[in-house]
Amino acid sequence: MKAIAFALSITVIASCNSGDSKENASTGSDSSILAAPKTDSTVAHETDSSDNSLTDAEKAEGFKLLFDGKSKDGFHVFNNKTDGSAWKIVDGTFHLDPKEQKDAQTTGGGDLVSTDEYQNFHLKLDWKVDTAGNSGILLYVKEDKKYERSWHTGLEMQVLDNARHPDSKIIKHRAGDLYDLVTSSPETVKPALEWNHVEVISSNGNLEFFLNGTKVMVTKLWDENWKKMVAGSKFKVWSDFGTFNKGRIGLQDHGNKVWYKNIKIKTL
Repeated sequence: MKAIAFALSITVIASCNSGDSKENASTGSDSSILAAPKTDSTVAHETDSSDNSLTDAEKAEGFKLLFDGKSKDGFHVFNNKTDGSAWKIVDGTFHLDPKEQKDAQTTGGGDLVSTDEYQNFHLKLDWKVDTAGNSGILLYVKEDKKYERSWHTGLEMQVLDNARHPDSKIIKHRAGDLYDLVTSSPETVKPALEWNHVEVISSNGNLEFFLNGTKVMVTKLWDENWKKMVAGSKFKVWSDFGTFNKGRIGLQDHGNKVWYKNIKIKTL
């Protein structure tokens, strides 16, 4: 992933969520800005010479590339249910090409997961989604044949076209949300077919989401409040959901066109 950086001073205006009141968990959400900024203009380009590479600063900090823009090395389909041929390398991106679908996923597709598992980490990546598209960034996925889907264990940062996808009408289902658990705020997602930059920091149960330079979600994992949140969500039917403190990073196949690039991670 190219090193995305952010302007030294970013003013964020929180947009309304179709008149619905926002709901935040445990510690809530603040709008602090990530440090070490650069201009956001690099995110707008389809390809860039710095894509899928590490800056000198990132190398010094201990980041490593999970995707080199040329191969699928380091990733495979969850439980190897397909050959992953629907995930194509296009212009230095992972691109899901959903020409044929079955059971809300793509023929030859499936959720991509990392070869390695991570516990405490700082993840960076860029994504864009097709008009009315849906996908997700998965965290703490436990790969085992007893789990039918990656999201039966793994948490999801929602990837969505908020303007057109019907999920956007549901609180905690909008882009940047910890899906079905915690609403993100403020709303900083860009329109469909524009690049968004994500950073996820998870350290000793403290989980933070940044979207386009702004912290949009923060919560505490695995404590009693977390267990109550899960019990009140759609995930309550899967007893192991959200219980693992080490797991794979995933890219969701939701049957829509999506692109990912500049995927890099640092172990904390």
